[in-house]
Amino acid sequence: MLLVSDVARATLDALLERYGLQLKLQDSGTEITGSFWGDSEAGIVGRQVFVRPDTPVHSFLHETCHVICMTAERRNGLHKDAGGDDLEEAAVCYLQVILADSIAGTSRTQLMQDMDDWGYSFRLGNTARWFQSDASDAEEFLKFHGLLSERGAPTFKLRS
Repeated sequence: MLLVSDVARATLDALLERYGLQLKLQDSGTEITGSFWGDSEAGIVGRQVFVRPDTPVHSFLHETCHVICMTAERRNGLHKDAGGDDLEEAAVCYLQVILADSIAGTSRTQLMQDMDDWGYSFRLGNTARWFQSDASDAEEFLKFHGLLSERGAPTFKLRS
């Protein structure tokens, strides 16, 4: 499992800055602010993403993508629980795979394996099969809201 401590902090900061978000690195062993799942899982409050060195990169990306994919109204009141519906959750998962390419030291393949190892579940049995064959609705959601270009590249914009 790839952890935040395995990648350069500057890479994580740079990704979040492109979205107008902020990384908050907390000390090992402390409770992560805004974490829905607890333990080492990332937390979100407003436009801030909270992690510890032992936070999995997939968790950092997942919570970041929740902030990106939610409406501005929900983002303004965000503390811990991203909410949203099933389609938005699928879009979050899809975008986190896309954004893995923005983090030096990781890859889509590594990220999807970590997602499977953590326990994400998809109808086709694993993240890679879902991403390749069953995620067109998630991709269309991201394009509709201007989060991906028509070619499928991140626009580095937040959903309004």
